[in-house]
Amino acid sequence: MADPTSVVLTDDGPALVRGPVELSLPDGRRVRSDRAVTAVCLCRRSKRYPICDTSHRRKVRRTEGDE
Repeated sequence: MADPTSVVLTDDGPALVRGPVELSLPDGRRVRSDRAVTAVCLCRRSKRYPICDTSHRRKVRRTEGDE
């Protein structure tokens, strides 16, 4: 029997899918990733949706004096 596909849901970011994956979008398109781990965007802010590009991360500017 083959090992099950592993999907890890993160607290503040994408779902991480182990192994090759094919994603079916609501409009019928399919997106395939052959990476060892694929980050699937859950917030829809990614410019590469449905693949995460870390757009969900908040940008924080550092000011002089911050370490």
